[in-house]
Amino acid sequence: MGPVGFDLDMTLIDSREAILASFAGLAKDTATDIDLAAVDGRLGLKLEDELVFWYPPEQRAAAAQTYRRHYVRLAAQMTTALPGAREALAAVRAAGERAVIITAKHPISVEPSLRAVGLDADEVFTFVHGPEKAAVLSRIGAAAYVGDSPPDMAAAVQARVRAVGVATGSFDAGDLTRAGAEVVLDSLEGFPAWYAWYRSAPLGDSR
Repeated sequence: MGPVGFDLDMTLIDSREAILASFAGLAKDTATDIDLAAVDGRLGLKLEDELVFWYPPEQRAAAAQTYRRHYVRLAAQMTTALPGAREALAAVRAAGERAVIITAKHPISVEPSLRAVGLDADEVFTFVHGPEKAAVLSRIGAAAYVGDSPPDMAAAVQARVRAVGVATGSFDAGDLTRAGAEVVLDSLEGFPAWYAWYRSAPLGDSR
């Protein structure tokens, strides 16, 4: 079968509160009017890609440092594991496969996020988004990628692996399906049953 890749933010962990609070802190520190609702609607982007909407090029590196300073401080108290996250990782490992996290988050922000909720993975790839995730999926020979955003689904399609959507982020089942999801789960609580079915399903059956 192969490893299963998982996105991090809003797939395995609920980091929305920490992310938005960090952007609020950044906005205050830099006297910049950042629309938090707009940020919320794009959760999953690399931080540097989100900052393009709010800062000129020469200010983005400093803004990223300021944001991450807030995030590292806030992650421990504002991050929770999403329902079914532990069970999903355990289901992959119980089948003898590797559970791999593939996230756009910077390494400095991943470690406190995982520590806050007590999750770990067999391997973690950080600071990758969109086609970069597809490249990682191909390189590790993944069987599936689980994520909450259209770019996650597009990455799975590009890598020719099973695209498994979870509607726990800013996008609904329709958004994920249009982006290429073969199946959309309400949450990771449904993943172990789907994964058990998938492993026993006839070759070529996507449901």
